[in-house]
Amino acid sequence: MAQPSTTYKVDLNLTDLDRGVYATSRLTIARHPSETEERMTVRLLAYALWYSEELSFGRGLSDVDEPALWEKSLDGRVLHWIEVGQPDAERLTWCSRRTERTSLLAYGSLRVWQTKVVEAAKMLKNVNIAAVPQEALENLAKDMPRTITWAVMISEGTIFVTDDRGQHEVQLEWLMGDRGE
Repeated sequence: MAQPSTTYKVDLNLTDLDRGVYATSRLTIARHPSETEERMTVRLLAYALWYSEELSFGRGLSDVDEPALWEKSLDGRVLHWIEVGQPDAERLTWCSRRTERTSLLAYGSLRVWQTKVVEAAKMLKNVNIAAVPQEALENLAKDMPRTITWAVMISEGTIFVTDDRGQHEVQLEWLMGDRGE
């Protein structure tokens, strides 16, 4: 019998000084049995980084035709497709053809992946790729509680996350493009 997803409750207080966005969100996130705490944490970081009222979590690991997150228009068009992890160049190309804008928040050991995929993706005009530093991610994802309370401030491209354990600084490295709007 398949294991059920683990449910997390998230209270997110977002202050994005770079975009002038101030929001409070109460979310429920399902973590697939095969999903690591790091991947779930990157999905939360992506939610904060590209927050909009229409942004929602996709089925991700349980449905390959959906992203980790996406923003849809009222008529159902996908405006922003957000992936996390290390998809191959074919996947990025496939995603970029289905939306106006594609973003990727990559994490893990990126050296080999970066030389193969980022170079191949340079031809895609609507794709932005940022990397999350592994040490910062490990610290943030370690022992993630089932009820998460994050105060997130984004300033000059740096993400500051304050939780029950203190403040964590996540300095993204832009491998391709920028945050886009």
